[in-house]
Amino acid sequence: MVCVTRPTATARAAGGYRYGKVPPAWGEIASQEAAVPRSLTLVEPGLAERDLAEHDLAEPGLAELEFAVIDLETTGWSPGAAAIMEIAAVRVRGGRRQGEFASLVNPGVPVPPGIEDLTRIGNWMLAAAPKLPAVLPGLLDFAAGRILVAHNAPFDIGFLRAACAECGLAWPGFTVLDTVMLARQLMDPDEVPDCKLGTLAGFFRARTKPSHRALADARATADVLGWLIRRLTHRGIRTLDELRAWPDVVA
Repeated sequence: MVCVTRPTATARAAGGYRYGKVPPAWGEIASQEAAVPRSLTLVEPGLAERDLAEHDLAEPGLAELEFAVIDLETTGWSPGAAAIMEIAAVRVRGGRRQGEFASLVNPGVPVPPGIEDLTRIGNWMLAAAPKLPAVLPGLLDFAAGRILVAHNAPFDIGFLRAACAECGLAWPGFTVLDTVMLARQLMDPDEVPDCKLGTLAGFFRARTKPSHRALADARATADVLGWLIRRLTHRGIRTLDELRAWPDVVA
């Protein structure tokens, strides 16, 4: 099952998207007299135009950007020898979750016992799950236009790029932010012994505990991202362009 949730709506893969309520139209002006202001404040056109131009050119801050935080569960550790069996994404902006996407995926191969022990995803759970070509386009659409975020991003992005090639889809060329590399820049060794997701989620008291399930881990990563962005702000790094100066954090 593929499920997308938003604060005001829920959509499933078989049904198409539904959106929240349409805001009511503006009321009509009662009279022509009410529509005409009784006094006018003149603004110098050149100054107003310059202010608008500067506003349009200003890069949005990290707190204003919308991120799509992803996580995968796979049958192994290499895209060439393993397959995706669960996929999830959480859209966040300013620390608030904007929507979620999650689905089991029939990998077409048996789940190794060690992976089943780690994830608690068994073959019986995947037998009726949709195959990758039915799930992947929905994920790409859900994440379109957002900054893609993952904990240990090369792993997840490697599998997603291979999945796109397998399904005949072009990789969208997302900007990708790796929370592992970001945490290594921001966390003090006296605070945490490592930058594993479970360690960081525990330190920041994330709302969701990671559990080697895609949606839980994506939610935990989204919470960790929010706290890391706060630390960036304290260091004076407020935009994605400024963050690019740190190697391997943004690709």
